[in-house]
Parts: sequence; structure tokens; C-alpha cells
Amino acid sequence: MTLEPRTRLGFYEILGPLGAGGMGEVYRARDARLGREVALKVLPDALAREAERQARFDREARLLASLNHAAIATVHGFEEAEGVRFLVLELVPGETLEERIYRHRCVEAWSMVIPWVGIPLADVLKRFQPNSRAKYVAFKTLLNRAQMPGQRSNVLDWPYVEGLRIDEAMHPLSLLAVGLYGEVLPNQNGAPLRLVVPWKYGFKSIKSIVRVTFVENQPPTSWNRQAAGEYGFYSNVNPEVDHPRWSQATERRIGQDGLFTPKRKTLMFNGYGDQVASLYAGMDLKRFY
Repeated sequence: MTLEPRTRLGFYEILGPLGAGGMGEVYRARDARLGREVALKVLPDALAREAERQARFDREARLLASLNHAAIATVHGFEEAEGVRFLVLELVPGETLEERIYRHRCVEAWSMVIPWVGIPLADVLKRFQPNSRAKYVAFKTLLNRAQMPGQRSNVLDWPYVEGLRIDEAMHPLSLLAVGLYGEVLPNQNGAPLRLVVPWKYGFKSIKSIVRVTFVENQPPTSWNRQAAGEYGFYSNVNPEVDHPRWSQATERRIGQDGLFTPKRKTLMFNGYGDQVASLYAGMDLKRFY
């Protein structure tokens, strides 16, 4: 349901849209009773007519109301007016989310095109005013073997860690993602926060981030620590530097290329060379792979 500014739902006056996705539309509104601004969530028209979606919306409201955490908006109410059911939430100031459609190139020679939702990494890092000693940014993922059974294996030394040079982290293409395909980021895709660096191989885009640290020296990274001869610190997409066990000159695009379709040529920096090549001017990219 699209609500225009000045629309009234009971005691609430719609001020404008805040965001929308497949599972809901959120509006800034004014509570006339208490003289405060709130966020109202309603179901899209297509879902509002489905009994199962309404039941799911009810469960969402009850679940959120049962939680009390600094990172979760407070539920003020679950109401109905003018035939519309809506969730009344605390209005939390924050960054405006952006949708970025990026090519994603896996080191295993497949690729996808993914619409991410997130915040420019630079906007977050600048808030902490890094000084001249901050040469790199180190990232660490959640370590929870009960929730993430794969961490019980010895494939890597957990938790997963990654790093970027400070100029890479501050580049406008670097993104902290909180969603994809217009939805909240699923657990398996790195909820609640993952890195997206589209000119690098996918393993650089660390998932489920719990710590970000400015450091002076190059930080360790999980795959480089595990197999330095196969996975470099930089890990820029480079069709001229093969993996020891397969070529990186071509790739198969999931969702576009069939099983018997010839593979497409991989582009330097995954096609983002015009934007990022200057970061590596004068560097031997075969040595610093």
C-alpha cells in the first residue's frame, strides 16, 4: 500500500516514505497524541490480501515486541486504522541505504550480478576519524560454532579475518551490505553486515562482521594465512594471474550462461578498472596478487 504524505492512519500522519522492500513499506509519521515522530510499517498491497502474509506480519510484531536490545528498534504498537494494519516503531536516525548493482566474481571462476543494499564503507569509517597511522582496516567475523556448524571444521583458523588497505576501504565502490535483492541480508549471505568489494574476488567480502579495526601494519587474512601461494592479500580480479589449479582468464555467469555456453572472458578488476586501477599504479600485480 502506497501512502501519500498527509495521509492519516488513526492518530498518525504520514510525513513521507523511509524505504520499501518485498516484505514491507516503511514511512515516517507523526504521532498526534504524543507529539513525536515514529516509523510505520505496512504490508505491500500484493501481500496485504494474503492471510498467510498477514499472519506472518502478526508474528513479526509479537517477536519484535518481545525483544529489548540497543540494536533493535522499540515497538510502540501494532494497530489498525482505515482498514490498514501497521506496526508502529521507534524512529531511529541513521544512514540512507543505497542499492548497488555489482558484478561478483568468485575465485573459483564463476560470477553473478547482485543488487546489494547497504552503506558506503567510507561513510562509516570517517565517523571514527582515523589518523595517519591507520594504513589498513582489519575485519573479523562472528565466531559461533553452535550457530555456524562449518566453523567446527579445520578448513580455516576461525574466526574468519580479512583486511583492506585504507585507500581501498575508503574507495566509493566499497560497501557495507545489509541486504540484497531488496530484502534484509539472510544469515547464509552474511547477516547482519558484510563487506562488498566488487573489484576483488568474492572471499575478500567477509561476512557477519563483528569487529572493524584500524591498524598500522598489513593484517592477516584467512585464506592467505591458509594458503599464501594461492590467495594473496590483495586478491584483485586479474585474468592474467591464474590460480595454481585453474585459469582465471574466463568465468561462467550464473543466471545468464548455460552449462554448454562458452565461458566469458574475465575483465581486469572485474570490469571496474576505470574506477580503481589508480589505486595500484606502479605495483607489480603479478607479485602483489
